[in-house]
Amino acid sequence: MKLFTSEQILKIEEETIKIEKIHSLNLMERAAEALKSQIIEDYKNCEKVFIFCGNGNNGGDGFALARLLHYEFFNVKIFCDLENLNFKENAKINFNDLKKIKDISINDFSEVEKFKIDKNDLVIDALFGIGLNRKIEGKSGELVNILNEINAIKIAVDIPSGLFSDEITPDDFIIFKADKTVSFQFWKKAFLYPETGKFCGEIKILDIGLSHKIIDSEISRNFIIDDILIISIYKKRNDFSNKGNFGNSVIIAGSHGKIGAAVLATKAALRSGSGLIFTISPECGNFILQTSAPEAMFINGGENHITNIELPKNAVCGIGPGLGTDEETEKCVLNFLKNQTKPLVIDADALNIISKNKSILKSIPENSILTPHPKEFERLFGITQNSFDRTDLALKMAKELKLIIVLKDHHTQIITPQQDVFYNITGNSGMAKGGSGDVLTGILTSLLSQKYSSKNAAIFGVWLHGKAGDFAAEKSSKESLLPVDLIKKIGKVFKYIQD
Repeated sequence: MKLFTSEQILKIEEETIKIEKIHSLNLMERAAEALKSQIIEDYKNCEKVFIFCGNGNNGGDGFALARLLHYEFFNVKIFCDLENLNFKENAKINFNDLKKIKDISINDFSEVEKFKIDKNDLVIDALFGIGLNRKIEGKSGELVNILNEINAIKIAVDIPSGLFSDEITPDDFIIFKADKTVSFQFWKKAFLYPETGKFCGEIKILDIGLSHKIIDSEISRNFIIDDILIISIYKKRNDFSNKGNFGNSVIIAGSHGKIGAAVLATKAALRSGSGLIFTISPECGNFILQTSAPEAMFINGGENHITNIELPKNAVCGIGPGLGTDEETEKCVLNFLKNQTKPLVIDADALNIISKNKSILKSIPENSILTPHPKEFERLFGITQNSFDRTDLALKMAKELKLIIVLKDHHTQIITPQQDVFYNITGNSGMAKGGSGDVLTGILTSLLSQKYSSKNAAIFGVWLHGKAGDFAAEKSSKESLLPVDLIKKIGKVFKYIQD
């Protein structure tokens, strides 16, 4: 799915209206119908609905929604600025239609505190949409502050009011804090970053029938990783294949006290389909690895930490989990990286070693995959003001170094040298535990060894990792989820794709 700017979305809406030869009011009605259906699905037992409407198209959506919910026997109350009824055309039409329905009360923003709003009631924000480019002030600002203090179920229409769609919103801005954002047709960039996504709650995207022809022709370098993209990447196995067809994965990981990282990466690589798995680890981890992952072959890389790396033929390498940063290991890793010619996966302590020896970055083979979390990225490439800026810097470095950068976060981003950004929307907070990144390294290495391109291995691997986490959380909980649970669910993810 393409990710568009607010300007592009408005253009797509306008072009859809022209192509289909409909009035813009019809598109607003589609949006309201989709909203109504979603609310009935999620909150059919809710008795009272409080809808807060602005003067623009977002308010028009709210007015239309109020009418439709009333017809479905919801107790609906509308709030708007009765001292300033300077509505846009479609909002005005829907407002006038609403006035004809005597059972719907229309109230001023200032009256909100006169109403008893319970925790199971719906508060719906239809104040400002994606076109907002200023701070909410005056009555609207006071209202949002009041709504944020109310203990009720809070829904934002298209985007939480006060939030910029395409960029960081200043810290001092007033923003509606939603439990759920029900958005039309597309994700917005603001949903995907921690500083702005925290206002959005759960995201639900509703199809309102915008022209696929226009969407396909509109250019974007930003994408959401969805099932359609994954199915296009996935390589189905040939029934007459053998282990030699699926590559040799080599996991270079572990040190005394951190052999678990090597085990997790190795097991993840095994579960992800690689034909042969070798693990280069220190001798102190031999027994643990051989008993934990008997399907993998052990290669001695030192006594208590890695001091020597000897690769088998045709190896595709993942390096970093649990390596430590011992002086001998550092020297060994730097020497290893200087002499590589094939793309590899670089994670964890390998990244920390590189961050102390940044000149080595230019020696890393093109299309290698780097997987830094925010702090590792900062050590590698420098401090940024916010996560939006971090993406911009990652784009610059990916192009300059010709590397794939996997920016690990709640919505991990895969950034290519061609300046494409792929946002992952699988995964959950239960994966925020030590060891989850080691599992990702194993998955990525395995896919790369199976001759997925670096870009596709990164996209598929990050999505698979997150999807396994979602399946694991469904079985137990986010709190109790362990990295080993991700590995156990990899098979279920492949079944999901095949089915």
